[in-house]
Amino acid sequence: MEKAYAIWRAFQDRILGRIASLLLIGCTLLALLEIFRRYILGFSFEWQQDAVTFFILSAVYLYFSISQRHDDHLAVTVVPEVLEAVGPRARRAAEFIKLVAFVLSFLFLLAVVWWGIPEVVDAVRYETRTESLAFPMWPFLAVLLIGFTFMAVTLFFQIYRCIQGLRGRSVLEEPREVHPVPD
Repeated sequence: MEKAYAIWRAFQDRILGRIASLLLIGCTLLALLEIFRRYILGFSFEWQQDAVTFFILSAVYLYFSISQRHDDHLAVTVVPEVLEAVGPRARRAAEFIKLVAFVLSFLFLLAVVWWGIPEVVDAVRYETRTESLAFPMWPFLAVLLIGFTFMAVTLFFQIYRCIQGLRGRSVLEEPREVHPVPD
């Protein structure tokens, strides 16, 4: 399982994160070009607004799993944090609550992906398009489902880590970030 997690982390860090970053940089440059074109040259293309909006959303969708892995997402953690401060038995209860939350999130994401696949198929079949009619919607819907699938994979590893933690084992540890010391 450790090797699978290392491969997953490498995929997220080396491929997924870079794709999301490139999409965001490209969309930012396209948005700046649109601002220049609209306010300096006095004309713009309708499709650029859709491109910026949907490609930024796609980058965010792809980054979901990385945010989940690093716990850089919005989370309600009051109860587990309070329990962790109380004592060892309460700390164990907090870990169990986290496990339940991970499992429920995992099942929810699987359900969304399962029921989202027909939506992508329908978008292809009925040729659903963005507001400007310049782009088909199905690629963006597919990226959303891919992002949710990747997040479910991350949650699977977190569930495994929680279960092992409740058994007293430390597994799937994140590598420590090394910050260079300035001269």
